[in-house]
Formats: sequence, structure tokens, C-alpha cells
Amino acid sequence: MSPVVVPPVGARIRQARTARGMSLRGLAREIGVSASLISQIETGKSQPSVSTLYAITTALSIPVESLFDGYDGEETAPVPAPASPVVGPPGTVLHALAAFAADPGHRIGPLVRAEEREVLELDSGVVWERLGHVPGADVDFLLVTYRPGGASSGSGGLMRHPGTEYGYLTSGELVLTLGFEEYTLRPGDAVSFESTTPHRYRNDGDEPAVGVWFVFSMP
Repeated sequence: MSPVVVPPVGARIRQARTARGMSLRGLAREIGVSASLISQIETGKSQPSVSTLYAITTALSIPVESLFDGYDGEETAPVPAPASPVVGPPGTVLHALAAFAADPGHRIGPLVRAEEREVLELDSGVVWERLGHVPGADVDFLLVTYRPGGASSGSGGLMRHPGTEYGYLTSGELVLTLGFEEYTLRPGDAVSFESTTPHRYRNDGDEPAVGVWFVFSMP
């Protein structure tokens, strides 16, 4: 198997910042964090949380995908936080994570009925339904559906993002590429791993693959 190329996220942030003539302190001031944190992110000594990553890309007017593998160079606007409900193709899993993190004070629950779920339909054949969210908690509680042929990365590349994720498959089959390994998930199977590990989900079958996922952001 070919080696997995991990994108230099920090270096790409620095490149985008300098291309716009913005100082390190200026970017830090723009998003409300310390200059030392930006420096650590750019040098790869610290991983940004999803919300910080979204703030950085918004301040630099670049899409989240431009920091990761598989980006085709086309400039698109960052996706705003979803309203309730949201149905449509906002883009990729990374954009969806950023959109969810953009409004950490948004309350979902305590009871969420099936017909009241917020829905994000990604153009890579994946549907996310939010099952709940407590303000201030860095976790997304999701019902995830991978349609036949659907994948977490439409380009076929692996992705990574800060945090950890836990998943439980209830129906269908799902293939997880995690680093250099590949696993086939079947109903009743569960996975958990650090999301900074390059990974990708795909559904090679003829039936939808459905499961419950918890995606935790790093503080």
C-alpha cells in the first residue's frame, strides 16, 4: 500500500496567512486567541480544535478543504452554521464539522423527535442527522447514513481533523481506511480512534450503511 500523506495543515495556514499579508499577531487578534497558539499550530506543535480551525479559515477567507488532501484549488466560501432543519449539499465532512462547531451555544434537545432532526446532506453521498447537542460540549451526536457508493471524502483521499470519534454501525456495511489498515464494519461493529489519524469511510455495497457516531473536538 502506498504511504499515507498527512497534509501539513500548519504550513498551509502559514502560507495562506503570509499570502494575505497578515501578521501572526494579526490573525491571533482576529480570532481571539494568543499569538503563541497560532505559532504552535503553524509549526505543527499543536492541533487546532474544529472551532479554531473554522475561525482561522474564515479569517483567511479560505475553505477548510484547502488545508487537507484532495483539495482541487477552487476557492469557495466557508459553510455557515446550519439552521434547523438544513437539507442540501454543503460540501464535505470537514465543512460539516466546521459548520457544527461554528455555533457552540446551539441547544438541541433534551428531546429530539425524528421529524425534528437537523440534517446535513453532503455531496459525497453522506447524510448527517444531529441527535442532540448541549451548549459548551465539544461533541456532535449523529445518526450517519452512507448511501451506496457514498464516502466521507468525495475525492478518494484520506482526511484528518482534531479530536476523537466513536461509531456504532446498525445496518449495512461500511469500509473504514484508518492509516495503513482497512476494516469492514458490519451491523453491531463499533470503532473508536483519534481523528488525527488519516481516515476515510466508504460504502461499497448496494444498501445504505447506517450508524450512530460521536465526534469529539479537542478543547
